[in-house]
Amino acid sequence: MSSSPYEWIENSLIALHRAHRYRSVAALEGMAGATIQRQGQRLVNFASNDYLGLASDPRLAEAAIAAIRTYGTGSTGSRLLSGHRELHQQLERAIAALKGSEDALVFSSGYLANLGTIAALVGTPDLILGDQYNHSSLRSGAQVSGAKVLDYRHRDVAHLRDLLETHRDRHRRCLITTDSVFSMDGDLCPLTAILNLADTYEAMVLVDEAHGTGVFGERGSGVVEHLGCSGRPLVPVGTLSKALGSLGGYVAGSQPLIDFLRNRAPGWIYTTALSPADTAAALAAVQVVQQEPQRRQALWANVNYLNQSLNQALEVSSGPRSHLKQLPSESPIMCLEGASAVSVMEASRQLQELGLWVSAVRPPTVPTSRLRITLMATHQTTHLDRLVTGLQSIKDAP
Repeated sequence: MSSSPYEWIENSLIALHRAHRYRSVAALEGMAGATIQRQGQRLVNFASNDYLGLASDPRLAEAAIAAIRTYGTGSTGSRLLSGHRELHQQLERAIAALKGSEDALVFSSGYLANLGTIAALVGTPDLILGDQYNHSSLRSGAQVSGAKVLDYRHRDVAHLRDLLETHRDRHRRCLITTDSVFSMDGDLCPLTAILNLADTYEAMVLVDEAHGTGVFGERGSGVVEHLGCSGRPLVPVGTLSKALGSLGGYVAGSQPLIDFLRNRAPGWIYTTALSPADTAAALAAVQVVQQEPQRRQALWANVNYLNQSLNQALEVSSGPRSHLKQLPSESPIMCLEGASAVSVMEASRQLQELGLWVSAVRPPTVPTSRLRITLMATHQTTHLDRLVTGLQSIKDAP
């Protein structure tokens, strides 16, 4: 018998340290942006999901402050009790317009949006088929729902078809879930093919646009628009905390879908409404996305520039000492795969010494350890050049 029923916790922490999987936090100082202050050091920030640089936009701050002065700091209750404000409906109408849908529903976080929506749409008699690289919130929502859950191989439409052929007719409803942009790889889902299969096998499709909203599409609507799938039946879910620079989540869709979720989604019904400040900031961000396409253009110019620079740098310095491999990406998320957790942690540390903040991502978050680079519209060409030079020095280190 152990001396305490909690002793296993310390042993688990020791195991995490030994496996180089222990995580800790380091506070940022001041405003987030393309450059940040962290532990007294000025760093070029390649670890942020603030793709359009809106988290520090004064218009969002002014909208949040005005909302606090009008409504206070908290919503005080769930939307069905004391928490509903006109601001929430304004934001939902704005999101619906951005997405080209009939209506939308705002949640207190993107994680809750996925949990609540999935749990409402399917249950014990049903089937969920999810991409094996789906975000944790999609996987957790599937588990909470009580439905039978099966993974299909990453972006493997043939495997998805096989699972549908084998299992679909044994279940009442079927829900296919996928990220639109896979957050730890940067590649896109094969949405058109997934929707075609869904039509054939009478399945619903839920697409998490967390990293797509504001970034993809001529209007900034997301990957659904970018891939020409607007207007097709599906359930777009997303977050307000990345390109929109605020906090919260949303579901967009038909009027009956949103009305159903208002009545059946536990992640919306049983939690406090999104705060007035976050709601107002997100509303201001949606307006910026619609009015300033040049932000997306600047972001994609940075993506193209860095891709070209990285390709040239990796080609020039490839050889027996080369230990970073660029993974395929179609987004502002770029990943360089390393040989081990130790090697990517060391690479991230050396880059920080050079004034570059690049995250090291390790299992179990991803199957293989990697450096994860995220770009912003507010990065300057000099920032990107510094990153390439820094990576070359790390890559070529003996």
